[in-house]
Amino acid sequence: MKIQLTKISLTRQIFIALALAVVVGYLLRDTPETAENYIRPFGTIFLNLLKFIVVPLVMLSIMAGILSMKDVTKVGQLGIRALLYFTLTTIVAVTLGLFVSTCLRDYFPLIEMPASALPYDVPQLTLADQLVGFFPSNILQPVTTTSMMQIIVIAVFFGLAVVHVGEKAKAARDVLLAFNAVVQQILAYIMAVAPIGVFCMLAPVIAVNGPQVLGSYVALVGTDYLCFLLHALLVYVPCVYFLGKIHPVRFFREMTPAMLFGFSCDSSVATLPYTMACSRKLGVKEELGNFVLSLGATVNMDGVAIYLGVTSVFIAASCGMDLTLQQYIAIALSSTVASIGTPGIPGGSLALMAMVFASAGIPVEGVAIAAGIDRLVDMARTTMSVTGDASCAVVMQRLSSNR
Repeated sequence: MKIQLTKISLTRQIFIALALAVVVGYLLRDTPETAENYIRPFGTIFLNLLKFIVVPLVMLSIMAGILSMKDVTKVGQLGIRALLYFTLTTIVAVTLGLFVSTCLRDYFPLIEMPASALPYDVPQLTLADQLVGFFPSNILQPVTTTSMMQIIVIAVFFGLAVVHVGEKAKAARDVLLAFNAVVQQILAYIMAVAPIGVFCMLAPVIAVNGPQVLGSYVALVGTDYLCFLLHALLVYVPCVYFLGKIHPVRFFREMTPAMLFGFSCDSSVATLPYTMACSRKLGVKEELGNFVLSLGATVNMDGVAIYLGVTSVFIAASCGMDLTLQQYIAIALSSTVASIGTPGIPGGSLALMAMVFASAGIPVEGVAIAAGIDRLVDMARTTMSVTGDASCAVVMQRLSSNR
């Protein structure tokens, strides 16, 4: 008599890993060093594997997407449409964050600002610096520093050049496509142990930060999560249904593995393999999905935009400040620009927040307070960004098929 074992889907495996991580993390809350010393290293190994493959994945995926389209005009049209979609949803995201947090500002506790300077080395980052930083000065530094926006610029230049050269570049085209296939196979190896990696990354977070962080910053965390949910319901659901012609229930069901993984690893770039795999189940063609999702993993940060807006109002309210219309506009503009491509420098996320605060006259020392719950909120805002990338891919696929 044969016994057939039912294979557990990736969604269920990751969900089980998340549930186990919460239970184990809670049980180890009195001895968090156990989770840090004996569980986290395996999660770090898994995350390192993802990070090591991310650069060739993004670079080769974008180039392969451009090469498969062959028509440079189509590449440009797709890129412009995707960037327009990302920009509009980001503007809506930061506006929503500012509106909701303003409505709830009376529930934010008053917090005494640190008298001393920030205990963080926050680089001074202007909007001009960030724009210049998008373009690399040499070809190797972006790879070694994982500067994703610069890597995308390099990939686009090389992809377009191969298409323009035509038949003379056939050998280069074949090599690039072959390497892309190799990278995809390496990803398959890494993804096979994803549930273990998810468990080992999340359990120490729960053991060290969970209950204490939630208790101290429940107003800020709750407002962030509320805005994330509203943005998904008010923006992504209509876009997927009316523009992408896909039922939202199916969309979220197929995207669950990527969303769960993004929640656990707090990196939309590291989640990229799962986002690509899930989007293909939604009917997104591989070449289009690779291009749009790789672009979105760097420039589409709706979750970051919401977080910057909410945190700005939270810190201002906690300091007893009443923001003016001009300050709201400054926060909205700087948050939108800041969320497009995190700078590849040490303390980059802190620099973004400090830049937004400075633009609106909010005490920059507030970064130290917000940094205490950054990891907890980062899990949800990464999930938002991953979902936004997928919604764009679905919409772009529909628009492309109508032409």
